Amino acid sequence: MKPFFTHNFAQIFFLLTFSFFLQNCYSFTGSSLSPETKTVQIDEFPNNSALQNPNLSQQFSTDIQNRFLQRTTLKGTKTNPDILIQGQITDYTISPTTISSPVEATGGNLQAAQNKLTITVQVHYENHVKGEESKSFDRTYSDEAVFSSDLDINQIETSQVKLVNERIINKIFNDIVANW
Repeated sequence: MKPFFTHNFAQIFFLLTFSFFLQNCYSFTGSSLSPETKTVQIDEFPNNSALQNPNLSQQFSTDIQNRFLQRTTLKGTKTNPDILIQGQITDYTISPTTISSPVEATGGNLQAAQNKLTITVQVHYENHVKGEESKSFDRTYSDEAVFSSDLDINQIETSQVKLVNERIINKIFNDIVANW
């Protein structure tokens, strides 16, 4: 029969070795950013779409900057960033998706029962960390939200635009930071 101390020591040694092995094989941060990546520059995203929302550019730019600065350890900079994110809003449209015609409609006028907001953003991402330049990309991101035609333009811009912006920013953030 083995002594009690030797048996427990063997179990503890095995557990520590196994934990060390797992830690070296997998990073639990979920981030694909290297430890050398310290700074980020996120430029203003101008709204170059045909339909102009006067607050969209500032709102999107502020939200994407906040996402990277609050959810990563990156520091904002305007000179020699490790990663650079630039882009533009290329599409902002509101279009009908479901048409309804009330029974008592005068002249048989059709009305939109639901509308769809679509926002499209082009993103240019540069990774300047040595050996990681191949992670750079140019991509287009788009998302939409369907909403009742009863909403006025102010309600659309406060709720629906925020929702679509958040979805697009999630996609951009995941493509740059998340290691999925």
